[in-house]
Amino acid sequence: MTEATAKGDLKTPSRPIFSNTYRASVLAILVMVYTSNFIDRTIIGTLGQAIKVDLNIADWQLGVLGGMAFALLYTALGIPIARLAEKKSRVNIITICLVIWSGFTALCGTATNFLQLLLFRVGVGIGEAGCSPPAHSLISDYYPPKQRASALAVYSFGIPLGTMIGAVAGGWLVQHMGWRIAFFIVGAPGLIIALIVKLVIKEPPRGYSEEAGGVAEATMQGEAPSLIAVTKRLFRSASFRHMTAGVTLASFASYGSGFFAQPYFIRNFDLSYTQVGLIYGLIGGISTGAGTLIGGFLTDWVGKRDGKWYALVPAIGLAIAMPLYLAVYSNPNWTVAAALLLLPGIFHYTYLGPTFGVMHNLVEPRMRATATAVLFFVLNLIALGFGPPFTGFVIDLFTQHLFAAHGLGDFLAMCPGGKAAVGASLELGAACKSAGAVGTRYGMLVTILIYAWAALHYLLGSRTLAADLKRAAAGE
Repeated sequence: MTEATAKGDLKTPSRPIFSNTYRASVLAILVMVYTSNFIDRTIIGTLGQAIKVDLNIADWQLGVLGGMAFALLYTALGIPIARLAEKKSRVNIITICLVIWSGFTALCGTATNFLQLLLFRVGVGIGEAGCSPPAHSLISDYYPPKQRASALAVYSFGIPLGTMIGAVAGGWLVQHMGWRIAFFIVGAPGLIIALIVKLVIKEPPRGYSEEAGGVAEATMQGEAPSLIAVTKRLFRSASFRHMTAGVTLASFASYGSGFFAQPYFIRNFDLSYTQVGLIYGLIGGISTGAGTLIGGFLTDWVGKRDGKWYALVPAIGLAIAMPLYLAVYSNPNWTVAAALLLLPGIFHYTYLGPTFGVMHNLVEPRMRATATAVLFFVLNLIALGFGPPFTGFVIDLFTQHLFAAHGLGDFLAMCPGGKAAVGASLELGAACKSAGAVGTRYGMLVTILIYAWAALHYLLGSRTLAADLKRAAAGE
């Protein structure tokens, strides 16, 4: 990395030149950060069944731990932290927040009841609020407009990678060491990654990768636009309003069904935590990882011809993924279900890179961290906050109905933690197990249907997206 000054213009400040290798290194480190983010965010889904049994809680409570407890302050603090990132060092913000969420993840292992675990999960959310807004802003300064969907898709690869590592490692840890030790172990690496971020990543100038002469380049200096200005700029586009609805609904279904995917395999097929971690982590992780990357690179390629493909690719992907997921969670054979799990993620996660790429191309450089936070506020408050509790609530409803149909009364009272009390009859034990397994299947299937609704919004957004992107590029 060297310094260069524009010739013939003494007023032009020195401008760093970042090599392609360095840019790729920065992106790789940010992928590590996001991977740590998602391991710590989703590990509770892997440990959920063990936590439920140990703390004797219902599925809706488990859903709250995975959703609302995390999302509450995560969404509330996302915007003020993003506003700070428009003015201050994004590298420092990511470093500090990484230390915070890693520490609270480790503290989750000390919880002895639902309330304590709830509060520590809120702490994890506080830290993770400072991850994606500044990271998205950094990436958009390192990569030009026509490469942003691809670069942001690579960054988003941290979602399936973190989910995969959390599932595989968490499954082994909970089976051999218990869920408390698992929290301690997965929280520790974040401290090392924070040090790497601080020492390696340099803060690029705002608007560094904008096309010469573009309206965005002209605005890369000066004060950051207000929150109201950023929000208006984003949502004046009808196409982006539909894409926001699409990404929110798709994420709602993804967080809801994904949180209970591992309990589903345990309850329906009596698999061990390690087996389920391998199934959900490796098979599902490979599938969703491929879909995340394909979505970004494919849409950057076809989007050069017509901008509508940034919405059409996600619409097609989600429409294909939904019936594939239904096939996975309705199959009575776990080996067939596991094999089928290779397919839906390839199509499902095509929406991430294109949606984020469009968002950054619609706004000015000093709007990007805030734009990310605004989108994440809507997305995570609804999707992450209510997705897992919704699925847990639906599972509880079906489970109670199935249990009561046999005249056995209240499921939560008769089956604390989903199991019959010690010394109960074999018949009651079998009824608890059967109701919990079938209820979980029905809850998963209901949630998966929401993908069709998400696909419809992306399809509607494709109608005007090309025109909206052209207006934004022209500064209109």
